[in-house]
Amino acid sequence: MQVWRISKELYRDAAFTGEGARLYAGRWNPSGVRMVYTSTSLALAAVELFVHLDPSEAPDDLVSISATLPPGEISVEVIDPEQLPADWRAMEHAGLRELGAAWVRSGRSCALQVPSLAVEGEWNMLLNPVHAEFAKIILHQPKPFHFDERMFKSTRP
Repeated sequence: MQVWRISKELYRDAAFTGEGARLYAGRWNPSGVRMVYTSTSLALAAVELFVHLDPSEAPDDLVSISATLPPGEISVEVIDPEQLPADWRAMEHAGLRELGAAWVRSGRSCALQVPSLAVEGEWNMLLNPVHAEFAKIILHQPKPFHFDERMFKSTRP
Protein backbone atom coordinates (compact mmCIF):
# COMPACT_ATOMS: atom_id res chain seq x y z
CA MET A 1 0.00 0.00 0.00
CA GLN A 2 1.23 3.46 -0.88
CA VAL A 3 0.65 6.52 1.34
CA TRP A 4 1.60 10.18 0.91
CA ARG A 5 2.48 13.14 3.04
CA ILE A 6 3.14 16.73 1.99
CA SER A 7 5.54 18.74 4.09
CA LYS A 8 7.53 21.94 4.02
CA GLU A 9 10.94 21.30 2.49
CA LEU A 10 12.54 22.43 5.74
CA TYR A 11 10.87 19.56 7.65
CA ARG A 12 11.24 16.83 5.03
CA ASP A 13 13.65 14.78 7.14
CA ALA A 14 11.28 14.87 10.11
CA ALA A 15 8.06 14.26 8.13
CA PHE A 16 7.81 10.63 9.25
CA THR A 17 8.97 11.01 12.86
CA GLY A 18 5.65 12.06 14.40
CA GLU A 19 7.38 15.00 16.04
CA GLY A 20 4.91 17.57 14.66
CA ALA A 21 1.98 15.65 16.14
CA ARG A 22 3.82 15.32 19.44
CA LEU A 23 4.22 19.08 19.61
CA TYR A 24 0.74 20.01 18.32
CA ALA A 25 -2.54 18.22 18.82
CA GLY A 26 -4.26 17.01 15.67
CA ARG A 27 -7.60 15.52 14.78
CA TRP A 28 -6.56 12.05 16.00
CA ASN A 29 -3.98 12.86 18.69
CA PRO A 30 -3.51 15.10 21.71
CA SER A 31 -0.20 16.92 22.02
CA GLY A 32 2.45 14.66 23.49
CA VAL A 33 1.50 11.68 21.29
CA ARG A 34 3.71 10.93 18.28
CA MET A 35 1.77 10.01 15.17
CA VAL A 36 2.37 10.39 11.43
CA TYR A 37 -0.58 11.59 9.36
CA THR A 38 -0.59 10.28 5.78
CA SER A 39 -3.20 9.92 3.04
CA THR A 40 -3.98 7.04 0.71
CA SER A 41 -3.49 9.26 -2.36
CA LEU A 42 -1.38 12.28 -3.22
CA ALA A 43 -4.54 14.18 -4.17
CA LEU A 44 -6.06 13.60 -0.73
CA ALA A 45 -2.79 14.62 0.96
CA ALA A 46 -3.00 17.87 -1.04
CA VAL A 47 -6.60 18.53 0.02
CA GLU A 48 -5.81 17.70 3.65
CA LEU A 49 -3.01 20.27 3.62
CA PHE A 50 -4.93 22.81 1.55
CA VAL A 51 -7.70 23.16 4.16
CA HIS A 52 -5.07 24.50 6.60
CA LEU A 53 -3.43 27.03 4.28
CA ASP A 54 -3.85 30.77 3.88
CA PRO A 55 -6.16 31.12 0.85
CA SER A 56 -4.32 34.22 -0.36
CA GLU A 57 -0.84 32.76 -0.76
CA ALA A 58 0.38 29.59 -2.45
CA PRO A 59 3.29 28.05 -0.55
CA ASP A 60 6.41 27.53 -2.65
CA ASP A 61 8.41 25.35 -0.25
CA LEU A 62 6.57 22.01 -0.25
CA VAL A 63 7.60 18.44 -0.98
CA SER A 64 5.55 15.29 -1.35
CA ILE A 65 6.89 12.13 0.21
CA SER A 66 5.43 8.74 -0.56
CA ALA A 67 5.92 5.65 1.54
CA THR A 68 5.24 2.00 0.90
CA LEU A 69 3.64 -0.15 3.58
CA PRO A 70 4.83 -3.61 2.51
CA PRO A 71 1.83 -5.99 2.32
CA GLY A 72 1.88 -8.61 5.03
CA GLU A 73 4.61 -6.81 6.97
CA ILE A 74 2.68 -3.83 8.33
CA SER A 75 -0.37 -4.41 10.51
CA VAL A 76 -3.27 -2.15 9.53
CA GLU A 77 -6.36 -1.53 11.59
CA VAL A 78 -9.41 0.11 9.97
CA ILE A 79 -11.81 2.45 11.74
CA ASP A 80 -15.37 1.91 10.58
CA PRO A 81 -16.99 5.37 10.34
CA GLU A 82 -20.24 3.78 11.51
CA GLN A 83 -18.55 2.99 14.84
CA LEU A 84 -17.47 6.61 15.42
CA PRO A 85 -19.55 9.06 17.47
CA ALA A 86 -22.35 10.70 15.47
CA ASP A 87 -20.57 14.07 15.78
CA TRP A 88 -17.12 12.79 14.71
CA ARG A 89 -16.92 15.45 11.99
CA ALA A 90 -17.01 18.24 14.61
CA MET A 91 -13.81 20.26 14.87
CA GLU A 92 -11.69 19.76 18.00
CA HIS A 93 -13.28 16.39 18.84
CA ALA A 94 -11.67 15.24 22.11
CA GLY A 95 -13.06 11.73 21.69
CA LEU A 96 -11.16 11.20 18.43
CA ARG A 97 -7.95 12.45 20.04
CA GLU A 98 -8.36 9.97 22.88
CA LEU A 99 -9.17 7.19 20.41
CA GLY A 100 -5.91 7.90 18.55
CA ALA A 101 -3.88 8.15 21.74
CA ALA A 102 -5.32 4.85 22.99
CA TRP A 103 -4.46 3.22 19.65
CA VAL A 104 -0.83 4.39 19.87
CA ARG A 105 -0.55 3.25 23.51
CA SER A 106 -2.02 -0.16 22.72
CA GLY A 107 0.55 -1.00 20.04
CA ARG A 108 -2.10 -3.20 18.34
CA SER A 109 -1.08 -2.14 14.85
CA CYS A 110 1.44 0.03 13.05
CA ALA A 111 -1.17 1.77 10.89
CA LEU A 112 -4.70 2.97 11.50
CA GLN A 113 -6.93 3.74 8.52
CA VAL A 114 -9.33 6.56 9.38
CA PRO A 115 -11.97 8.43 7.37
CA SER A 116 -11.03 11.80 5.90
CA LEU A 117 -12.97 14.80 7.13
CA ALA A 118 -11.85 16.88 4.14
CA VAL A 119 -13.14 14.44 1.48
CA GLU A 120 -16.01 12.18 2.45
CA GLY A 121 -15.47 8.59 1.36
CA GLU A 122 -11.65 8.91 1.29
CA TRP A 123 -9.14 7.57 3.81
CA ASN A 124 -6.14 8.77 5.73
CA MET A 125 -3.58 6.45 7.27
CA LEU A 126 -2.15 7.19 10.70
CA LEU A 127 1.23 5.63 11.40
CA ASN A 128 2.64 4.80 14.81
CA PRO A 129 6.36 5.71 14.64
CA VAL A 130 7.16 3.83 17.87
CA HIS A 131 5.66 0.54 16.65
CA ALA A 132 8.22 -2.23 15.92
CA GLU A 133 6.89 -2.64 12.34
CA PHE A 134 7.41 1.06 11.52
CA ALA A 135 11.03 0.34 10.50
CA LYS A 136 9.68 -1.82 7.64
CA ILE A 137 7.97 1.15 5.99
CA ILE A 138 9.85 2.19 2.87
CA LEU A 139 10.21 5.97 2.54
CA HIS A 140 10.75 7.35 -0.96
CA GLN A 141 12.68 10.44 -1.99
CA PRO A 142 10.82 13.73 -1.49
CA LYS A 143 9.68 15.46 -4.67
CA PRO A 144 8.89 19.15 -5.10
CA PHE A 145 5.16 19.78 -4.76
CA HIS A 146 3.27 22.81 -6.04
CA PHE A 147 -0.39 23.68 -5.87
CA ASP A 148 -1.98 25.13 -9.00
CA GLU A 149 -1.98 28.91 -8.54
CA ARG A 150 -5.68 29.03 -9.46
CA MET A 151 -6.43 27.48 -6.06
CA PHE A 152 -5.40 30.67 -4.29
CA LYS A 153 -7.01 34.09 -4.34
CA SER A 154 -4.86 36.65 -6.03
CA THR A 155 -4.35 39.99 -4.32
CA ARG A 156 -3.16 41.53 -7.58
CA PRO A 157 -5.51 43.79 -9.57
